[in-house]
Amino acid sequence: MTVSPLLLVAGLAAVAAALLLLALIVLPAGPARVPLNRLDPSVAPSTSTLAGAGAAAGAAVEKVLVKRGRLASGAAALERAGMSMSFPDFVLVVALATIVGGGLGVVLGGLLPGLVLLVGVPFGARLFLRFRAARRQAAFADQLDDSLQLMAGSLRAGHSLLRAVDSVASEADAPTSEEFARIVNETRVGRDLNDALDEVAERMGSDDFTWVAQAIAIHREVGGNLAEVLDAVGHTIRERNAIRRQVKALSAEGKLSAIVLMALPFGVFGFISLSNPAYVAKFTQSVAGYGMLAAAVVMLLVGGLWLKSTVKIKF
Repeated sequence: MTVSPLLLVAGLAAVAAALLLLALIVLPAGPARVPLNRLDPSVAPSTSTLAGAGAAAGAAVEKVLVKRGRLASGAAALERAGMSMSFPDFVLVVALATIVGGGLGVVLGGLLPGLVLLVGVPFGARLFLRFRAARRQAAFADQLDDSLQLMAGSLRAGHSLLRAVDSVASEADAPTSEEFARIVNETRVGRDLNDALDEVAERMGSDDFTWVAQAIAIHREVGGNLAEVLDAVGHTIRERNAIRRQVKALSAEGKLSAIVLMALPFGVFGFISLSNPAYVAKFTQSVAGYGMLAAAVVMLLVGGLWLKSTVKIKF
């Protein structure tokens, strides 16, 4: 496909205008100085037209999300993924990316690529959140053993339970440090420690941390040596992690085979499309061709779900 010179010039002009606008908004014109009226709390801070439009769009998106009951679940998904962006802003960014991607697809490739990008961008954003949440939960599970050892050592040194949690928040790696820092901050503003621990266990999807939260709750009621309890729980978690890694290593071959089998039809279709386009074009020239494509998609979905259930091992 050849791009017309007029379209190329228009694209370059749009890129140049965007860079100029970015330079005027972001780059400072001189040395940064804070005006004196910023120190007066009675004076509302002035906002630019672009910031005001973004705030109005975010408020409108938030109103729609509240009406549909999606705000709480979306905010929880962003928290699980470890993103500090608010959910209305995330929805607004994804919507803008969808519009821009669909427009570029229509201009550069036609209607079909535009529709693919129009559907693929929101789906990709959801997959991105799930991927980040899964990676964050896996990192939290791997760091939990060291965190319990750090808590047990702090308790043996004579520190209180909240001080032991604070030591994990300041010395552990992310995401454990982030979650424990949130526990400390919530307890400082009056929330019960057991509720904060249970929420972390639910947010991170960790059965191991659920045991930790239950052990701490029992200790707060009946007393005892919490350091020894945490050592015992940590020993159990270490054994579970060892089994989990062994299962992951043994199932790696099956997962790789599933990925290859799912990618093979698309690779073959793409190769034939490049080497012999007329052969592939037969599928879109008759009702039987569309029927075969639909049957292939259905069989791919069924096979993908079957492979996923086969290689996914729970224990």
